[in-house]
Amino acid sequence: MSEPRPSDRHDASQPDDTFEEIVGEETQRDPDLAVIEAGSRTLRTYAGSPQGEAVPARPTDPETDQALRAVEQELAGRWGETKLEPSVTRIAALMDVLGEPQRAYPSIHITGTNGKTSTARMIEALLNAFELRTGRYTSPHVQSITERISLDGSPIEPERFIETYEDIKPYVEMVDAQQPYRLSFFEVLTGMAYAAFADAPVDVTVVEVGMGGTWDATNVIDSTVAVVTPISLDHTDRLGTTPAEIAGEKSGVIKQGATVILAQQPVDAAQVMLKKAVEVDATVAREGMEFGVTSREVAVGGQLLTLRGLGGEYEDIFLPLYGAHQAHNAAVALSAVEAFFGIGAEQARSLDIDAIRKAFAAVISPGRLEVVRSSPTVVLDAAHNPAGAKAAADGISEAFSFSRLIGVVGTSGDKDVRGLLEAFEPIFAEVVVTQNSTDRAMDADELAAIAVEVFGDDRVQVEPRLDDALEAAITLAEEDDEYAGAGVLVTGSVITVGEARLLLGRS
Repeated sequence: MSEPRPSDRHDASQPDDTFEEIVGEETQRDPDLAVIEAGSRTLRTYAGSPQGEAVPARPTDPETDQALRAVEQELAGRWGETKLEPSVTRIAALMDVLGEPQRAYPSIHITGTNGKTSTARMIEALLNAFELRTGRYTSPHVQSITERISLDGSPIEPERFIETYEDIKPYVEMVDAQQPYRLSFFEVLTGMAYAAFADAPVDVTVVEVGMGGTWDATNVIDSTVAVVTPISLDHTDRLGTTPAEIAGEKSGVIKQGATVILAQQPVDAAQVMLKKAVEVDATVAREGMEFGVTSREVAVGGQLLTLRGLGGEYEDIFLPLYGAHQAHNAAVALSAVEAFFGIGAEQARSLDIDAIRKAFAAVISPGRLEVVRSSPTVVLDAAHNPAGAKAAADGISEAFSFSRLIGVVGTSGDKDVRGLLEAFEPIFAEVVVTQNSTDRAMDADELAAIAVEVFGDDRVQVEPRLDDALEAAITLAEEDDEYAGAGVLVTGSVITVGEARLLLGRS
């Protein structure tokens, strides 16, 4: 089930020896930095390769690519993810005609406002480390629609994605004909995911809600573990205007007798969640009480953590992601997996520490403080609301020593744009406002008008085309020798980040 402990290995490259060798090589540098770097590099030797291909490129076979584009076009003809009729009636009808595939496996269901996808990826990696076959359903995608449905840590193959769509298409059309509204884009994708997972078959699924919880299309599963990441204001037109109202919608993922893993929350949101747990006789584990981050320190390429889980303390965890928020996500993910295995309630034991270390060290989360270029360093982060922006700003300030940071910001029109810009204002020397290619994008001139109010006219540049915006920001970062340590952060939307990732050659 797990790798042997490093101390039990008898080869020519013992980790302890490697650690000493690395420190010895770094004698000309700050000794504290040398130890940190040696520690992180040594911990990486315990890990396997990173999680499978995170962001797949377009299919190389022309026929497959054409078929995938045809499926994407058909799905795009349905209601988009922001146009909703709040009900699970249609998805329940689809599950019925498909033979209830979502009941073929246990599930861990994740809701919250920020951190859902990163937490889902961590949970998936941990489950894989214990030799369980996993299905993961997350949204939105960074570049490829196939990212949303993953098997064993890798996005579903395009051929399988197409096959799954064609398999359920007749049933989708049957439900369409019976309902007042056709199934939406997200509802069809959810049906595809649940069908693909049953067909694989998988041992467990990790499912991220699309929006809310109670009436979200994913909420036809009976999850044994419900995870609630931090709640803040987003989608207020649909979910409510206070954390408590939003929590009310999101609490719908808490099922009878489940275990709830509750990240740190605003007080009013926590109260709503706890009340719902009592109503359905669910067990609650709270961050800061039953589990949490005991310690963390910055390391090269990420951070070193000590996590307190439901079954005890886990030391020397290397997480190759930046920011305190990712450390908290890691604590949530660990406790969710412990709860899935019955630890803390049914069993008083810890999970194998080497398996935990190996899993966390292999975690990747594209578009979350992701470095995609050097000289100058370009970082991508999909923050799209004030809370996410604050976490990204804190994370980049902690992990990078930029002498000057240039922002490239392209947002959706339905977000709290002013709040997002205000969160980034302290760390951006200048900001280049732009827009992505979708209809949801805020017009660059409208965004600029708000940015000028936040940053002042002399710190704002407008480049409606994203490629021009990237070039302008990189030029600003390179313009003076004095600013040799300047960097660029691209943010504001998952879509903006995904398009920037393609433009910068990451596929």
